[in-house]
Amino acid sequence: MNVELIFKIAAIGIVVAVIYRLLVQSGRDEQALMVTIAGLVVVMVMVVKQISELFTIIKSLFEL
Repeated sequence: MNVELIFKIAAIGIVVAVIYRLLVQSGRDEQALMVTIAGLVVVMVMVVKQISELFTIIKSLFEL
């Protein structure tokens, strides 16, 4: 796993947290929830991509 991936996930988390806080303070709770869900989806796509690459490497390692 790359250290860059961890930094990207952390950066997305910080940005989402700041935007969430700003939206909640301005009374836009629905938009804040949508930003949180969008951030979660982006991170999950990144993680699934890495897991897919891991399975590909394992398959080639064991010649399956």
